[in-house]
Amino acid sequence: MLEKIIRFYHVLPPAERPASLSDGDAAKLTRRLALQSFFAGTLGYSLYYVCRTGLNVVKTPIVESGMLNDQQLGVIGSALLFAYAIGKFVNSFMADHSNIKRFMATGLIVSSIANLTVGLLGMAKGLIGLSTMAFFVCFFIMWALNGWSQSMGAGPAIIALTRWFPSKERGTYYGFFSASHNLGEFFSFIFVGSVVGWLGWQAGFVGSFIAGVIGVVVILIFLHDSPESKGLPSVGNPPKEPTNKAQKGVLKNPYVWILALASAFMYVSRYAVNSWGVRFLEMEKGYSLKQATTIIGINALLGIFGTVLSGWFSDKFFKGKRNVPALIFGILNTIALTMFLLGDDSLVLNVISMVLFGIAIGVLICFLGGLMAVDIVPRNATGAALGVVGMASYIAAGLQDVISGTLIENFKIVNGDMVTYNFLPVSIFWIGASILSFVLALFVWNAKPAE
Repeated sequence: MLEKIIRFYHVLPPAERPASLSDGDAAKLTRRLALQSFFAGTLGYSLYYVCRTGLNVVKTPIVESGMLNDQQLGVIGSALLFAYAIGKFVNSFMADHSNIKRFMATGLIVSSIANLTVGLLGMAKGLIGLSTMAFFVCFFIMWALNGWSQSMGAGPAIIALTRWFPSKERGTYYGFFSASHNLGEFFSFIFVGSVVGWLGWQAGFVGSFIAGVIGVVVILIFLHDSPESKGLPSVGNPPKEPTNKAQKGVLKNPYVWILALASAFMYVSRYAVNSWGVRFLEMEKGYSLKQATTIIGINALLGIFGTVLSGWFSDKFFKGKRNVPALIFGILNTIALTMFLLGDDSLVLNVISMVLFGIAIGVLICFLGGLMAVDIVPRNATGAALGVVGMASYIAAGLQDVISGTLIENFKIVNGDMVTYNFLPVSIFWIGASILSFVLALFVWNAKPAE
């Protein structure tokens, strides 16, 4: 049984090229399948994100319903992030050896079911007499499972880029792909936010389930394992060493680990806004749920422009070097975050801060979150590099959720029925992480690309 499962998920072997296929037709077919795989990986991973970030939209309705408090929500959020961190390390290594279509689709199927289960449990709580603690435990388990399955998405999607596109185009397409993070967050804040406002927080998880099912269909139809599996020639030069040896080299590369730490601190600031931004605007600045989700949604939408332009811009004007733009946008990220957290409740100020933050985070997700590490490792160890960076990033994001929830809960002042929140301690934590991120990135200034 286990052998059949391993064989089902193993990378497809090379197929024979059809005798009737000319070189010109082979080149056209390769390009068409490459673009399909790019489309499937990008859209599919954006819908992965909807299944991951729906919780960020429903925190206030859940707290106001008396189901859970901020600290419990922080623990649940961290369950996903810690499971994702470990899973991304393991599953990204496995993805280098896998049939990426089947691997990626499986993760999204499980993630979708986890979201549906939470939504149904929320709906059924009053009917079956489920206690608050029992709901918290079930939610925690489902969200940890969701985190593990979520870790099966990024590796296959990015490996598809390295299998189907040559290195000279990698930055451009990686930049476009990285927009899937922001596109998914935007879908989540706008689509899930609308569903929650209309039908309640439980329905938000059902909406995420529907988005996940659509993503599975897209992946199964349009994502292709490799050119060789279609009887087409390999893209780029063949790897110089076996995959296992190349992966071990990644673990010994100090630049990969420094980039992982830089990404980790960037993810603290990123998930601070994504996980707590809506709640911050509601409690600290008096915005409604609709206003708050729209403002945070701007950050996600503008991040698309940052990621799309970043890869192309660095390929075109910096000859594939990412260090200068990474520094510039690291500083911009800190400035924008400071404006958002320490500025007043002006709508204009908060919108501008989210525009700048979204663009900066979009660039940094592309560079620190993967591309700079991918650039300096062999093509057949792409998943391993992403695994190291992803593990560090999401452990940090998970710690952020626990620390942030604890700081928010412990520094609030309760006076009878009146609750006053003090977000200054947690704001200092978030801004400090942003500063450390771009400082660490300076230590890989002279890292040489692998190809």
